[in-house]
Amino acid sequence: MDSILKNRPALKAEVAGYLWQKGWAERNGGNITVNVTEFVDEGMKALPAISGPRPIGKVLPHLAGAWFYCKGTQKRMRDLARDPMANGSIIRIRPDCASYEIVADLPVAPTSELPSHLAVHDYLLAKGSPYRASLHTHPIELVALTHSKKWMEKDAATRMLWSMIPETKAFCPRGLGMVPYMLPSSVELADATIRAIDEDYDVVMWEKHGVFAVDTGIMDAFDQVDVLNKAAQIYIASRNMGFEPEGMSDAQMKELSDVFNLPK
Repeated sequence: MDSILKNRPALKAEVAGYLWQKGWAERNGGNITVNVTEFVDEGMKALPAISGPRPIGKVLPHLAGAWFYCKGTQKRMRDLARDPMANGSIIRIRPDCASYEIVADLPVAPTSELPSHLAVHDYLLAKGSPYRASLHTHPIELVALTHSKKWMEKDAATRMLWSMIPETKAFCPRGLGMVPYMLPSSVELADATIRAIDEDYDVVMWEKHGVFAVDTGIMDAFDQVDVLNKAAQIYIASRNMGFEPEGMSDAQMKELSDVFNLPK
Protein backbone atom coordinates (compact mmCIF):
# COMPACT_ATOMS: atom_id res chain seq x y z
CA MET A 1 0.00 0.00 0.00
CA ASP A 2 3.06 2.27 0.05
CA SER A 3 2.33 3.75 -3.39
CA ILE A 4 -0.97 5.17 -2.10
CA LEU A 5 0.39 6.36 1.23
CA LYS A 6 3.38 8.06 -0.38
CA ASN A 7 1.18 9.89 -2.86
CA ARG A 8 0.12 12.73 -0.59
CA PRO A 9 -2.52 14.21 -2.93
CA ALA A 10 -4.26 10.84 -2.96
CA LEU A 11 -4.88 10.50 0.75
CA LYS A 12 -3.82 13.57 2.78
CA ALA A 13 -4.42 11.74 6.05
CA GLU A 14 -3.49 14.86 8.02
CA VAL A 15 -6.96 16.22 7.20
CA ALA A 16 -8.30 13.79 9.81
CA GLY A 17 -6.09 15.51 12.38
CA TYR A 18 -7.42 18.92 11.40
CA LEU A 19 -10.99 17.68 11.90
CA TRP A 20 -10.14 16.46 15.39
CA GLN A 21 -8.30 19.66 16.32
CA LYS A 22 -11.29 21.77 15.28
CA GLY A 23 -13.66 19.70 17.41
CA TRP A 24 -15.53 18.44 14.35
CA ALA A 25 -14.76 14.74 14.92
CA GLU A 26 -15.74 13.71 18.41
CA ARG A 27 -15.11 10.07 19.33
CA ASN A 28 -15.45 8.10 16.04
CA GLY A 29 -17.58 10.77 14.34
CA GLY A 30 -17.20 11.57 10.66
CA ASN A 31 -15.91 9.75 7.62
CA ILE A 32 -13.41 10.05 4.80
CA THR A 33 -13.66 8.09 1.55
CA VAL A 34 -11.23 8.60 -1.34
CA ASN A 35 -11.27 6.97 -4.77
CA VAL A 36 -7.62 5.93 -5.14
CA THR A 37 -8.01 3.81 -8.30
CA GLU A 38 -5.61 5.93 -10.35
CA PHE A 39 -2.82 5.38 -7.80
CA VAL A 40 -3.06 1.58 -7.75
CA ASP A 41 -0.08 -0.04 -9.48
CA GLU A 42 0.14 -3.45 -11.15
CA GLY A 43 1.64 -5.04 -8.08
CA MET A 44 -1.29 -3.97 -5.95
CA LYS A 45 -3.79 -5.19 -8.52
CA ALA A 46 -2.34 -8.68 -8.14
CA LEU A 47 -2.71 -8.73 -4.35
CA PRO A 48 -5.19 -11.25 -2.93
CA ALA A 49 -8.03 -10.09 -0.74
CA ILE A 50 -7.62 -10.53 3.01
CA SER A 51 -11.37 -10.94 3.47
CA GLY A 52 -14.11 -12.64 1.52
CA PRO A 53 -16.59 -10.62 -0.52
CA ARG A 54 -18.81 -8.34 1.55
CA PRO A 55 -22.13 -6.99 0.25
CA ILE A 56 -22.49 -3.26 -0.34
CA GLY A 57 -26.26 -3.45 -0.07
CA LYS A 58 -26.97 -2.05 -3.51
CA VAL A 59 -25.64 -2.33 -7.06
CA LEU A 60 -23.38 0.54 -8.10
CA PRO A 61 -22.74 -0.02 -11.82
CA HIS A 62 -19.96 2.54 -12.31
CA LEU A 63 -17.66 1.26 -9.56
CA ALA A 64 -16.57 -2.13 -10.95
CA GLY A 65 -12.86 -2.55 -10.25
CA ALA A 66 -12.58 0.77 -8.38
CA TRP A 67 -10.37 1.07 -5.30
CA PHE A 68 -11.14 3.20 -2.25
CA TYR A 69 -9.50 4.24 0.97
CA CYS A 70 -12.08 4.65 3.72
CA LYS A 71 -12.04 5.29 7.45
CA GLY A 72 -12.52 2.14 9.51
CA THR A 73 -15.65 1.44 11.49
CA GLN A 74 -15.48 2.72 15.09
CA LYS A 75 -12.10 4.33 14.33
CA ARG A 76 -11.23 7.85 15.45
CA MET A 77 -10.06 10.67 13.20
CA ARG A 78 -7.24 11.55 15.60
CA ASP A 79 -5.90 8.01 15.25
CA LEU A 80 -6.37 7.92 11.48
CA ALA A 81 -4.17 11.02 11.14
CA ARG A 82 -1.40 9.25 13.07
CA ASP A 83 -1.67 5.84 11.39
CA PRO A 84 -4.01 5.75 8.37
CA MET A 85 -3.59 2.04 7.57
CA ALA A 86 -4.31 0.88 11.12
CA ASN A 87 -7.47 2.98 11.19
CA GLY A 88 -8.74 2.66 7.64
CA SER A 89 -9.27 0.18 4.81
CA ILE A 90 -8.22 -0.19 1.22
CA ILE A 91 -11.08 -1.91 -0.59
CA ARG A 92 -11.75 -2.85 -4.21
CA ILE A 93 -15.16 -3.21 -5.75
CA ARG A 94 -15.84 -6.60 -7.30
CA PRO A 95 -17.06 -7.03 -10.91
CA ASP A 96 -20.63 -7.59 -9.73
CA CYS A 97 -20.69 -3.94 -8.51
CA ALA A 98 -22.60 -5.17 -5.46
CA SER A 99 -19.77 -6.34 -3.20
CA TYR A 100 -16.25 -5.41 -2.16
CA GLU A 101 -13.19 -7.01 -0.60
CA ILE A 102 -10.53 -5.65 1.73
CA VAL A 103 -7.03 -5.48 0.27
CA ALA A 104 -4.64 -4.13 2.88
CA ASP A 105 -2.06 -5.09 5.46
CA LEU A 106 -4.63 -5.11 8.27
CA PRO A 107 -8.21 -6.43 8.20
CA VAL A 108 -9.86 -3.15 9.22
CA ALA A 109 -13.58 -3.17 8.42
CA PRO A 110 -14.70 -0.01 6.63
CA THR A 111 -17.18 2.46 8.05
CA SER A 112 -20.82 1.46 8.37
CA GLU A 113 -21.60 4.49 6.18
CA LEU A 114 -19.67 2.93 3.28
CA PRO A 115 -22.79 2.18 1.15
CA SER A 116 -23.91 5.81 1.19
CA HIS A 117 -20.41 7.11 0.45
CA LEU A 118 -19.98 4.64 -2.41
CA ALA A 119 -23.38 5.60 -3.81
CA VAL A 120 -22.18 9.20 -4.06
CA HIS A 121 -18.94 8.11 -5.76
CA ASP A 122 -20.94 6.00 -8.20
CA TYR A 123 -23.01 9.08 -9.06
CA LEU A 124 -19.87 11.22 -9.49
CA LEU A 125 -18.28 8.72 -11.88
CA ALA A 126 -21.51 8.39 -13.86
CA LYS A 127 -21.62 12.17 -14.22
CA GLY A 128 -18.00 12.33 -15.40
CA SER A 129 -17.05 14.43 -12.38
CA PRO A 130 -13.35 14.86 -11.49
CA TYR A 131 -14.27 14.64 -7.79
CA ARG A 132 -12.61 11.69 -6.05
CA ALA A 133 -13.01 12.47 -2.35
CA SER A 134 -15.94 12.65 0.05
CA LEU A 135 -15.90 13.99 3.59
CA HIS A 136 -18.48 13.82 6.36
CA THR A 137 -17.83 15.83 9.51
CA HIS A 138 -19.59 17.80 12.25
CA PRO A 139 -18.62 21.52 12.04
CA ILE A 140 -20.04 23.10 15.17
CA GLU A 141 -21.30 26.45 13.92
CA LEU A 142 -22.80 25.11 10.68
CA VAL A 143 -24.66 22.41 12.61
CA ALA A 144 -25.91 25.07 15.03
CA LEU A 145 -27.47 27.03 12.15
CA THR A 146 -29.60 24.03 11.17
CA HIS A 147 -31.45 24.19 14.48
CA SER A 148 -33.25 27.22 13.05
CA LYS A 149 -35.79 26.58 10.29
CA LYS A 150 -34.89 30.00 8.89
CA TRP A 151 -31.51 28.73 7.72
CA MET A 152 -32.87 25.46 6.39
CA GLU A 153 -34.76 27.31 3.65
CA LYS A 154 -33.16 26.83 0.24
CA ASP A 155 -30.10 29.09 -0.18
CA ALA A 156 -30.93 31.23 2.88
CA ALA A 157 -27.77 30.08 4.67
CA THR A 158 -25.77 30.33 1.43
CA ARG A 159 -26.69 33.99 0.96
CA MET A 160 -25.89 34.82 4.58
CA LEU A 161 -22.59 32.93 4.61
CA TRP A 162 -21.44 34.45 1.33
CA SER A 163 -22.12 37.93 2.75
CA MET A 164 -19.97 37.50 5.87
CA ILE A 165 -16.56 37.70 4.15
CA PRO A 166 -15.58 37.88 0.44
CA GLU A 167 -13.54 34.67 0.53
CA THR A 168 -16.63 32.58 1.23
CA LYS A 169 -18.15 33.11 -2.20
CA ALA A 170 -14.74 33.09 -3.88
CA PHE A 171 -13.78 29.69 -2.47
CA CYS A 172 -17.27 28.16 -2.12
CA PRO A 173 -19.05 29.55 -5.20
CA ARG A 174 -21.74 26.83 -5.19
CA GLY A 175 -22.87 27.54 -1.68
CA LEU A 176 -24.44 25.12 0.77
CA GLY A 177 -27.16 22.61 -0.06
CA MET A 178 -29.66 21.70 2.66
CA VAL A 179 -31.11 18.27 3.47
CA PRO A 180 -33.79 17.95 6.19
CA TYR A 181 -33.16 15.55 9.05
CA MET A 182 -33.04 11.88 8.07
CA LEU A 183 -31.74 8.83 9.90
CA PRO A 184 -27.91 8.76 9.78
CA SER A 185 -26.46 6.13 7.41
CA SER A 186 -29.86 5.58 5.80
CA VAL A 187 -30.46 5.02 2.08
CA GLU A 188 -32.89 7.94 2.18
CA LEU A 189 -30.16 10.28 3.43
CA ALA A 190 -27.74 9.08 0.75
CA ASP A 191 -30.34 9.60 -1.98
CA ALA A 192 -31.21 13.08 -0.70
CA THR A 193 -27.51 13.98 -0.63
CA ILE A 194 -27.06 12.86 -4.23
CA ARG A 195 -30.06 14.96 -5.27
CA ALA A 196 -28.48 18.00 -3.60
CA ILE A 197 -25.13 17.38 -5.31
CA ASP A 198 -27.03 17.01 -8.58
CA GLU A 199 -28.38 20.52 -8.00
CA ASP A 200 -24.73 21.64 -8.25
CA TYR A 201 -23.75 21.86 -4.58
CA ASP A 202 -20.33 20.62 -3.43
CA VAL A 203 -21.16 20.88 0.27
CA VAL A 204 -24.43 19.52 1.62
CA MET A 205 -25.74 20.27 5.11
CA TRP A 206 -27.55 17.51 6.99
CA GLU A 207 -29.98 19.10 9.46
CA LYS A 208 -28.89 18.72 13.11
CA HIS A 209 -26.10 16.35 12.06
CA GLY A 210 -23.20 17.57 9.92
CA VAL A 211 -21.97 18.21 6.41
CA PHE A 212 -21.11 16.03 3.44
CA ALA A 213 -18.59 17.56 1.03
CA VAL A 214 -17.11 16.33 -2.26
CA ASP A 215 -14.15 17.63 -4.24
CA THR A 216 -11.15 16.57 -6.30
CA GLY A 217 -9.20 15.70 -3.14
CA ILE A 218 -9.88 15.36 0.56
CA MET A 219 -7.96 18.55 1.39
CA ASP A 220 -10.10 20.51 -1.07
CA ALA A 221 -13.29 19.10 0.46
CA PHE A 222 -12.02 20.08 3.92
CA ASP A 223 -11.14 23.59 2.73
CA GLN A 224 -14.69 24.23 1.51
CA VAL A 225 -16.20 23.20 4.85
CA ASP A 226 -13.57 25.22 6.72
CA VAL A 227 -14.37 28.39 4.75
CA LEU A 228 -18.13 28.00 5.18
CA ASN A 229 -17.79 27.35 8.90
CA LYS A 230 -15.58 30.44 9.32
CA ALA A 231 -18.40 32.50 7.81
CA ALA A 232 -20.84 30.92 10.27
CA GLN A 233 -18.47 31.80 13.12
CA ILE A 234 -18.40 35.44 12.00
CA TYR A 235 -22.20 35.53 11.93
CA ILE A 236 -22.52 33.94 15.39
CA ALA A 237 -19.76 36.17 16.84
CA SER A 238 -21.64 39.24 15.62
CA ARG A 239 -24.86 38.01 17.21
CA ASN A 240 -23.00 37.29 20.45
CA MET A 241 -21.77 40.91 20.43
CA GLY A 242 -25.39 41.99 20.38
CA PHE A 243 -26.06 42.96 16.78
CA GLU A 244 -27.24 41.45 13.51
CA PRO A 245 -24.30 41.55 11.09
CA GLU A 246 -24.84 43.83 8.12
CA GLY A 247 -23.16 41.50 5.63
CA MET A 248 -22.03 42.41 2.15
CA SER A 249 -24.72 43.99 0.00
CA ASP A 250 -26.09 42.41 -3.16
CA ALA A 251 -24.20 45.02 -5.16
CA GLN A 252 -20.93 44.18 -3.42
CA MET A 253 -21.39 40.45 -4.02
CA LYS A 254 -22.30 41.06 -7.66
CA GLU A 255 -19.11 43.09 -8.09
CA LEU A 256 -17.14 40.23 -6.51
CA SER A 257 -18.77 37.71 -8.86
CA ASP A 258 -18.08 39.87 -11.91
CA VAL A 259 -14.42 40.54 -11.07
CA PHE A 260 -13.61 36.92 -10.17
CA ASN A 261 -15.92 35.31 -12.75
CA LEU A 262 -17.99 33.50 -10.11
CA PRO A 263 -21.46 32.05 -10.57
CA LYS A 264 -24.15 34.69 -10.00
